[in-house]
Amino acid sequence: MRGRFITFEGSEGGGKSTQIQRLAARLRGMGCTVITTREPGGTPIGEEIRQLLQFSKAGHAMQPEAELLLFAASRAQLVREVIAPALEAGTIVLADRFFDSTTVYQGVARRLDPERVRWINAFAVGSVVPDRTVVLDLDRATAWQRMAARQPESAAPDRMESQPEAFYEAVRAGYLALAHAEPQRVRVIDAAPAAAAVEQAIWETLEELFHGIHAAGRF
Repeated sequence: MRGRFITFEGSEGGGKSTQIQRLAARLRGMGCTVITTREPGGTPIGEEIRQLLQFSKAGHAMQPEAELLLFAASRAQLVREVIAPALEAGTIVLADRFFDSTTVYQGVARRLDPERVRWINAFAVGSVVPDRTVVLDLDRATAWQRMAARQPESAAPDRMESQPEAFYEAVRAGYLALAHAEPQRVRVIDAAPAAAAVEQAIWETLEELFHGIHAAGRF
């Protein structure tokens, strides 16, 4: 039986990586086969694209349209090389970002044509759509505090982290609008409480997806 595909979304600093690790540990403890991945990245090709998008000096001259297509390229490779085969094998896939990031970051915050963004997303992912998307919602001031606390003083923000305040206000509003438009798939979780409390809130919104798990980790 097909596995489950759970994606985590939200602005930087919301705790996606932490919560993915916690959920993966919980599911493995239940006997599930789980893989985790991230965007951009997750494959050798995707990791090269990630370097260009986030850390390369050349990336600072990148146009929004080029950014959109690079994210889509990384995603197309990840779907076909990793996600789709894993789901077919009955594996649970937990992803740090997926096409909703492009919908919000490029379609809303970058103000690219939403219909073109939607078409490019669909072309990149084919029939692979998350069973559930968790949006970790956090105000920008708290997010910045958390990011500053976890980074060495010498570490500069990457290209995406260094966007202006208005950009991230648009990102947050975009995610909330997306959740309103697709309430069955997209669930908003308050990321402000302690990690354990956020973990429990996430589990309560996902638990129904795993009722059929048995010891072998299949459905």
